[in-house]
Amino acid sequence: MNILSALKPPAGSRRKRKRVGRGLGSGHGKTCCHGHKGQLARAGRNRSPSFEGGQMPLNRRLPKRGFVNLFRKEYDVLNLDDVLRMAREEHSVDTVAWVKEGRIKGAKDGVKILGRGELQKALTIRAHKFSQSAKEKILAAGGVVEEIT
Repeated sequence: MNILSALKPPAGSRRKRKRVGRGLGSGHGKTCCHGHKGQLARAGRNRSPSFEGGQMPLNRRLPKRGFVNLFRKEYDVLNLDDVLRMAREEHSVDTVAWVKEGRIKGAKDGVKILGRGELQKALTIRAHKFSQSAKEKILAAGGVVEEIT
């Protein structure tokens, strides 16, 4: 007898599925555990998670403060030391390489390069935005800054 075929889950760890609508003797017949009438007894029943039984919901009771800018751009950020770590033998690096590498999860509104770290070799770096310090360090190392629009 094969030992793998004899494996079973521990007693009490698996529970049978509740089967409703299978007759009065089952204990879950007729109304199928929904009770009598009302919104929750109907087919397709649902209420929003914030529903509080007619009471003014919490999200409407609390004061609203501040301002939300719908047009704000969010950039994934990479520092120069990250760029250098990923640019092993290449002379140019761009967002496509970073996505393949798994360093960025598909740029939100683009990629911004920040200036942490030092650049020892000349690289052509393509990104959507650069901080001033990053630009200066790239150019000082003899590299090229290409902004994607």
